[in-house]
Amino acid sequence: MKINKFDKVTPKKALGQHFLHDQQIAQRIVDSLTLIPDGKKVLEIGPGMGVLTQYLLQKDIDLSVVEIDRESVDYLTKHFPQLNGREKIWNRDFLRMNNDQFYDGKEPFVLIGNLPYNISSPIFFKLMEMRDRIPQMVCMIQKEVAERIAAPHGNKTYGILSVLMQAFYKVEYLFTVNEGVFTPPPKVKSGVIRYTRLEQKDIGCDVTSFFKVVKAGFGTRRKMLRNALKSFNLSPELHEHYYMDKRAEQLSVQDFIILTNLVFPRQ
Repeated sequence: MKINKFDKVTPKKALGQHFLHDQQIAQRIVDSLTLIPDGKKVLEIGPGMGVLTQYLLQKDIDLSVVEIDRESVDYLTKHFPQLNGREKIWNRDFLRMNNDQFYDGKEPFVLIGNLPYNISSPIFFKLMEMRDRIPQMVCMIQKEVAERIAAPHGNKTYGILSVLMQAFYKVEYLFTVNEGVFTPPPKVKSGVIRYTRLEQKDIGCDVTSFFKVVKAGFGTRRKMLRNALKSFNLSPELHEHYYMDKRAEQLSVQDFIILTNLVFPRQ
């Protein structure tokens, strides 16, 4: 069933969410999800009034959705009876859910969603915790954030999420979405971004240490790394390493992996 209007329901601007009403763009976003795991589990975050949901339900998948807004959940329950089963609609705050709640904490799933602008980064950090179970994600977020995550090293917008996401996923900025196709219209453009999990599971260093080094490096991004990483009590030899004359934005993902092994040698 296609939804061309909101059926007398006025969506709320909850948690910074803007509701897409352009059907062609909705179809294009759904079609960007190209990798479905064997169990066909697909999780949609923030379905709102179901503009993506309607197209997802046309596919041979097992769809569940997470939606914090009660009004939207009532709408989904009424208009999409396919979702009226156990654990098909979670009326929850995604960020407060336990990771094990999603498909018993075991089954792989792919993710799609028009993410609330003001919590998209925390959502990505949470999804990173489940990265070994998520082979692909397609998300619409604020254009500047999407560009930042997809940015290569050496770019001024390259940052923590750029490094962490690119260490585990192939990141593709797919297309830009203009303000006028949302209700209410946001003040900024949106970008659709796709993450496809890289084949290797071991990135070549301890992951916890990698996260620490990356976050510390960008914590004071204008400083050279010898100053940004001084809390790690660098050895005299490492203090003089040529990486230490650089700023975090100048290091590639592979450079950060090498740097992590220098700061925290693998046992």
